[in-house]
Amino acid sequence: MAVADPAENGQHAQHAGSEGIGRQGIQSVETAMRVLLALEEGGGALSLSAIAQASGMQPSKVHRYLVSLGRIGLTFQDSATGLYDFGPSMRRLGAEALRRTNEVAVAAGHAMRLRDRTGHSVNVAVWGDRGPIVVSWAYGTRPLPLTVRVGATLPLLTSSVGQVYLSHLPETLTNEVLGQEVRGRESEWPAERIAAIRADIRERGHAVTHSAVIAGVISVAAPVFAANDPLPLALSVALPESAGTPDHLAEVAAELHTTVTAASRELGHLP
Repeated sequence: MAVADPAENGQHAQHAGSEGIGRQGIQSVETAMRVLLALEEGGGALSLSAIAQASGMQPSKVHRYLVSLGRIGLTFQDSATGLYDFGPSMRRLGAEALRRTNEVAVAAGHAMRLRDRTGHSVNVAVWGDRGPIVVSWAYGTRPLPLTVRVGATLPLLTSSVGQVYLSHLPETLTNEVLGQEVRGRESEWPAERIAAIRADIRERGHAVTHSAVIAGVISVAAPVFAANDPLPLALSVALPESAGTPDHLAEVAAELHTTVTAASRELGHLP
């Protein structure tokens, strides 16, 4: 029988967050969440000792929580290995949470915060029938000579967003659009050049273009992935060429990587 700690049974905990000041909660629920987060961060089935170490609690205490979590299906212990993992109730909750998630809205929220940190314009794109489509644009404080309107389709080969999709989507999805763009320019875009672009972006994790879609504008783009979804979104930062020093571009790329990692994690993607 699982017995809750007396100090936690029904105990209220004060939250210090900006939205939690003056509000009370059940501390034992928050402690149980530490156990679940330890399982999440472990990336797979874990032993009791590993969960205890990751959650910063004594094994005996963690075991009591695992018993209760197991009874309601949030965790499961393999009888053969003794390892713990998420249970069927957790999988159902996760699937339903993802079903209710508006991926574009999540990415757009992260794009706004990236805009605030960098001062540069940030847009979100999705994959459409004829290539990447801009679905959100957060205007920055740095003036640009021109902006791409929401709803515009970007080129696959010459835009940073397009190159992200070229590199991360299955070729069966991009071949038709790619063929249309290359037609008549085969000498300019040989297969070897396209393969090199794909390999470079996959290695770096982002694409950079200079004065490609808009003259005088540098664009840096990276993919946002969602759980069980082969079609990523893309975030791109647009900045004037005058601001594109090597050091500043490296800072922008680092901020972009931080942002797309956080957005992908929120959408349930685990690298």
